[in-house]
Amino acid sequence: MKDKISVSSHIYNGETYPCCASLTMGIIGGKWKAVILFHLKNGTLRYSELRKMMPTVTERTLSLQLRKLEDDGIVDRAVYHQKPPLKVEYSLSARGKTLIPLIEAIADWGDYVVSEHPK
Repeated sequence: MKDKISVSSHIYNGETYPCCASLTMGIIGGKWKAVILFHLKNGTLRYSELRKMMPTVTERTLSLQLRKLEDDGIVDRAVYHQKPPLKVEYSLSARGKTLIPLIEAIADWGDYVVSEHPK
């Protein structure tokens, strides 16, 4: 008799994920989300500051990724209605701050790969 494998799904923000790893990657995966989180781990940044730190990302992509991170409760967006121009700041939410060890581990692994396999 074969062992039955239990399949549990994880539901988050109306999306179903087959496992906890896929849920995590669904939230922080992709080319830019982890990079955004890496830059925000040290504190609040304005949109223009993020753009300068990520010169190869398009404005549209950065805006969309920030919006997705905000929708997932990872990033907080603060809008200050002062005299023009409008001031918008991004920071990690309380939930987002729990990702700092993971983001640092990802960055450390990248440093390791470069140091072990330089080209």
